[in-house]
Amino acid sequence: MPKHGKKYTEMSKKIDKQARYDFNEALELSLASSYVKFDETVDIAVRLGVDPRHADQMVRGTVALPNGLGKEVKVLVFAKGEKEKEALDAGADFIADEETVAKIKDGWFGFDKAIATPDMMGTVGKLGRVLGPRGLMPNAKTGTVTFDVAKAVEELKAGKIDFRVEKAGIIHVPVGKVSFGPEKLVENVKAFINMIIALKPASSKGTYLKTITVSTTMGPGVKIDPMFTK
Repeated sequence: MPKHGKKYTEMSKKIDKQARYDFNEALELSLASSYVKFDETVDIAVRLGVDPRHADQMVRGTVALPNGLGKEVKVLVFAKGEKEKEALDAGADFIADEETVAKIKDGWFGFDKAIATPDMMGTVGKLGRVLGPRGLMPNAKTGTVTFDVAKAVEELKAGKIDFRVEKAGIIHVPVGKVSFGPEKLVENVKAFINMIIALKPASSKGTYLKTITVSTTMGPGVKIDPMFTK
């Protein structure tokens, strides 16, 4: 395991590793432990009491963060005809024409999210091997396969995120930037946690929210007491 630098070690001393904090305390500590010059992303990792190997315990969904992500989200749309104009008017950065599709096949990924109208899924399917591993494959379950492309583009631009529990039972997502300050970050974190709770599988037994940890890109993790979500 690589050793952390002096600054990381110094900041870690501010945090009681055995303690479980409420939302406000956790975010304030996390921001106070930021020691780099750039505007770090704030992430949250939630370990759930589920077994993702079972389909009825898969936790997956989307949530619109009240204060967005604090970064520009570049959106690519697979559409044709009037839906192209609708997507561009809503703020889409790219329309996947034949030239763009060829660029993607050659390894171009200058976008963060992809949306497709249902009638374009034949084209999208041919790119599954390159889009899928990067989490860029449009999916009806996350609202990115739809004829309402304007709404989908606007939501992604505003900070809508999609998430899915990993094999280890952990969901890890960004919830904003250090520059947001504690108040806006708390609002984003609560919106995300409330959605996770709402998606609790009926087959999940025992403790559902096992651990919740927030951290900045380079900073140490701060644990939130799951009891504060009730």
